[in-house]
Amino acid sequence: MLTFPGTPQHYPEVKPAEARKKDFEEIYGNFDKIQAAAQASRCSQCGVPFCQIHCPLSNNIPDWLKLTAEGRLEEAYAISSATNTFPEICGRICPQDRLCEGNCVIEKGFKSVTIGSIEKYITENAFASGMVKPISVAQESGLSVGIIGSGPAGLAAADMLRRKGHDVHVYDRYDRVGGLLMYGIPNFKLEKSIVLRRHQLLKEGGIHFHLNYAVKDLGTLQEKHDAVLIATGVYKSRDIRIPEYSLGNIIPALKYLTASNRKELGDTVPGFDNGTLDASGKDVAVIGGGDTAMDCVRTAVRQGAASVTCLYRRDQANMPGSAREVKNALEEGVKFLFLSAPKAFIGNGSVNQILVQQMRLTTHDAPENGERGRQSVAPVEEETFTLKCDLAIKALGFDAEDLPVLLKAPALRLSQYGTVDINKKNFATSIDGVFAAGDIVRGASLVVWAIRDGRDAATAVHRYVTEKQLSKRNAA
Repeated sequence: MLTFPGTPQHYPEVKPAEARKKDFEEIYGNFDKIQAAAQASRCSQCGVPFCQIHCPLSNNIPDWLKLTAEGRLEEAYAISSATNTFPEICGRICPQDRLCEGNCVIEKGFKSVTIGSIEKYITENAFASGMVKPISVAQESGLSVGIIGSGPAGLAAADMLRRKGHDVHVYDRYDRVGGLLMYGIPNFKLEKSIVLRRHQLLKEGGIHFHLNYAVKDLGTLQEKHDAVLIATGVYKSRDIRIPEYSLGNIIPALKYLTASNRKELGDTVPGFDNGTLDASGKDVAVIGGGDTAMDCVRTAVRQGAASVTCLYRRDQANMPGSAREVKNALEEGVKFLFLSAPKAFIGNGSVNQILVQQMRLTTHDAPENGERGRQSVAPVEEETFTLKCDLAIKALGFDAEDLPVLLKAPALRLSQYGTVDINKKNFATSIDGVFAAGDIVRGASLVVWAIRDGRDAATAVHRYVTEKQLSKRNAA
């Protein structure tokens, strides 16, 4: 260990920008055993591991780096998977530059350990070596749990609850599991075979999946199960209320990404096939600066757009998404217009131009999550320009749908933000026996936080159903 002074930082091979623009395959290669061991040996094994502290899952990163450096890969995977239900996914899509790697104590001058790439290597080696097995339950509990939503929070909870011996049923309105993992995140970041592989393992472990199943009555599920966990995520796209916002060819990000992902999966997509959701040959403008916006601009490049421009009202330093994704987008030819916000859409029936307002940075927003907030912005008076555009994509974030109405559950209490209100100690909602976790509670956030919430909620649900069972036995 501690080889960082003499061993430089190294990432797996990345496809050249011109080559990766031609397909939707993952752009990062994989370490081999020697490369992974060399990079893992750079870990300083510090007494206070900031990488672990800044990981939402509190992954034991120094431990599995040391084991990887020593070639003890089975033990490395055992420790990695003990705290992370889906390390093969987090190794690919976590913004490590903001989390573990961004807080590595050797980063200044020596550059951080390439934690995400090593995590991916450990897990892929485990799959290839047959280490990853379906869930094996020693004894069935006789208790049943229903989970609404098969995104990362729902799947993480399902995995944990099944390991406790419960009969777990997952309900999802889509035809494949994964939620945003399947339909929101493009293949060049997460190939769908990775999600489908995990789905198959969960099925083999005894978890029941009910797909194309839109839950319309929470009470029906409560009658079937001893507890219900709501893990629907947030899918309602935020809008932008400016003149002519309802013109044709102005679409929400998720609608655009879902169409592209479905096309890559071989589905028939009417909106794509007729050109409405296809960026080919078009001047595309994406409004927003988060990871979803980066997914959109990089998808448009691969679809053969004539030009791709990202409009963001703050500067690059204040972008909320991964710096790595911005770098990838720049390499692939995306143009960024910082300190720029749409003031009006222009067109006759369909948009053909955007009137853009120049912005300036002002004071900092209120602190969020204990960190300094991003800087606020204000318009620069009389400073506008027009941008050619015949496909505008709104990547402005997501809000929760009206679950009390959708689930016919008026007693389900919501927060002031429209998310489900829970007791933060046990994930319980205002309805007895109903719990909630993930983005539907937290708001749109990272996949790794959804996994953390799903795992923690599973612990709370397990405690509830077992105590309920014990209470019934005592009463009898």
